[in-house]
Amino acid sequence: MKVGFIGLGAMGSAMASNLVAAGHTLTVWNRSEAAAAPLASLGAKVARTVDRAAQGEVLCSMLANDQAVREVILYSGLLDAMDRGTVHVNHATISVALAKELVEEHAKRGLEYVAAPVFGRPDAAAAAKLNILVAGKASAIDRVRPLLDAMAAKLWPMGDAPERANVAKIAGNFMLASAIESMAEATALTRAYGISAADFLDVMTNTLFASPAYQGYGKLIAEQRFKPAGFALPLGFKDIGLALSAGESARVPLPFAGVLRDSLLEAMGAGDLDLDWSALATVAARRAHLDERDAAAKTSSNTTSKDD
Repeated sequence: MKVGFIGLGAMGSAMASNLVAAGHTLTVWNRSEAAAAPLASLGAKVARTVDRAAQGEVLCSMLANDQAVREVILYSGLLDAMDRGTVHVNHATISVALAKELVEEHAKRGLEYVAAPVFGRPDAAAAAKLNILVAGKASAIDRVRPLLDAMAAKLWPMGDAPERANVAKIAGNFMLASAIESMAEATALTRAYGISAADFLDVMTNTLFASPAYQGYGKLIAEQRFKPAGFALPLGFKDIGLALSAGESARVPLPFAGVLRDSLLEAMGAGDLDLDWSALATVAARRAHLDERDAAAKTSSNTTSKDD
């Protein structure tokens, strides 16, 4: 299949490489052209302008946020440059409002639109083990299924309204952030009583919370391994904002989302913009002054030893 792919960050590059490996003819574009070099080495063609990446049967996009999607998809004239009947598969996590707008703008031009946001970090994308939520017309989804299958462990149908896939992704990320926040606060509590995060989370993630999300993020928290970021704090902040906006639109209160927004904002205010969102654990530790307590306990221990 002749495919275009735009947006070559850590996720997009990994996903696009799997399309090349599956034998599809790929043309890629990225605002920073250097990001396209690894894919060019695999055999992808690099487009100099975004419209040249959209001349195939399908266009896939993996852009960072609403603003990037608006600039690249809506404001650049890209949709007008695409042939009628082309399917655009949008993998970005975007607002419900923008998802609905994109449906309308594609329909005006006779283009097909499929929302296919993903669950999985860059390592899962590279291994073609993403879980992909997919929504849109059944006929359009059937046309792009071979591409999605080349990138996914499993496809999860969400119906014919594309925004349903987006709200499911937003809700899922809200649940992930909630899990991280609960582990962050719980480990702050146990640390205050002398139990290390590693010991406590080893128990929890192998008993009551023996699931991939808790185990994966629990390991990062226990090891304080927040770099390189698989999902950076600002992206988490963006997604919690999307959850709050979606909740407001549908009159669905999300009180805990407000707590998460403030915790993420506090982390970014401390300068942790390049850390993984599991670094919410540092916020809980700072609030409890755990580092100061540890330092005071060490000083007290040293003093007692000298007195003895």
